Amino acid sequence: MAAAQKLQRCVVSPTGKHSASIIFLHGSGDTGQGLRGWVRDVAVPDLAFDHIRVVYPTAPARPYTPMRGALSTVWFDRHKISRDSPEHLESVNAMCGVLGRVIEEEVKAGVPKHRMIIGGFSMGGAMALHLACRYHPEVAGVFALSSFLNKDSVAYKAVEERARVGGGLPELLQCHGTSDDLVLHQWGEDTAALLKKAGMASTFYSFPGLHHQLCQPEVELLRSWVLTKLPPLQPDP
Repeated sequence: MAAAQKLQRCVVSPTGKHSASIIFLHGSGDTGQGLRGWVRDVAVPDLAFDHIRVVYPTAPARPYTPMRGALSTVWFDRHKISRDSPEHLESVNAMCGVLGRVIEEEVKAGVPKHRMIIGGFSMGGAMALHLACRYHPEVAGVFALSSFLNKDSVAYKAVEERARVGGGLPELLQCHGTSDDLVLHQWGEDTAALLKKAGMASTFYSFPGLHHQLCQPEVELLRSWVLTKLPPLQPDP
């Protein structure tokens, strides 16, 4: 069972005192180590910090319906890769439980949720949105790169209900390439619009000509945004 699994992870430790954390989730078929290597190759400077630990978990291999049931390292199953398809909520919810334990490990290490950001690339961004909108709205922020939510996602309803009762919600950063032919730019825009309509503060950045990939300006933007949400703690006087 996925719920009993402990995920493998790649960790980039802070160079100074650990006071904040990022959980960065890879896309379908990748690994935490693979995403970490990709970020390192793309980003100058690197996505590493004096005070923030960056955790790259790896999804367990599971049968993936869009690959005709072949095993793949995916956070959840999809009926098909489409905004119009219903969500595979059983697998989404089970993985929210597994990743919730990764979050709790950071809490046990002394980092409260309001000093955490959850995000991801592609499927990892969708997974991060489910975690932040439905289960861990206390986090400082959520980011989704080249990602989308299905048009009837339960995440929209969760945001709407929390906004209605005046509950706090994390700020969302979304980035998407205009030439993405796997997860269409329009899908990302529509996701951002529906989350904003539901009550979530969000910013959507388009990257002209970018395909389904990361790029240096995007990671630079992410790094700057992270530091606004998770600044270094001031030492006690």
